[in-house]
Amino acid sequence: MTTARGFTGSFRRPRPIKPRAGQESVWDYPRPPMVEPRSERVIVRLGGQVIADTTDAVRVLETSHPPVYYLPLDAFPAGVLVPVEGTSLCEFKGEAHYFDVVAGGVVVARAGWTYPEPTRGFEALRTRVALYPRHMDSCEVNGEQVTFQEGDFYGGWITAQIVGPFKGGPGTAGW
Repeated sequence: MTTARGFTGSFRRPRPIKPRAGQESVWDYPRPPMVEPRSERVIVRLGGQVIADTTDAVRVLETSHPPVYYLPLDAFPAGVLVPVEGTSLCEFKGEAHYFDVVAGGVVVARAGWTYPEPTRGFEALRTRVALYPRHMDSCEVNGEQVTFQEGDFYGGWITAQIVGPFKGGPGTAGW
């Protein structure tokens, strides 16, 4: 049987990977999501340049998603984040505004986003920006190169500390 959403059969939650000591399962993250301050060193490179280096990040945790790191806007050199037209709406965080990310002669369209007027509970995002790690040269958390979340919509940062399976890849739209 095919449902109105195009799924065959009944919905089945994927089997979470059991975390080992020191790991987190994205299936233990809350829904609605929450914001968590972090003190790890986060370094982002684009166009062969360091475009952000901070120990003042927050991450948003949401069931089935790898964390999305939000870095202070003032951690970026002038000219790296170029505001562009267009917004999108998150049912939890509010209206997102986008940036082109520019460094070392590289321009990545709409590769960063912010919530200048976030909804209640997400006020910490007001002065921060998230980046799609798949479009950067590299994103590191405490020296570990992150892997990006699959899919064109999500901006999750996957480290060895995070286990899934993760929403975003083919066949995960119904999770």
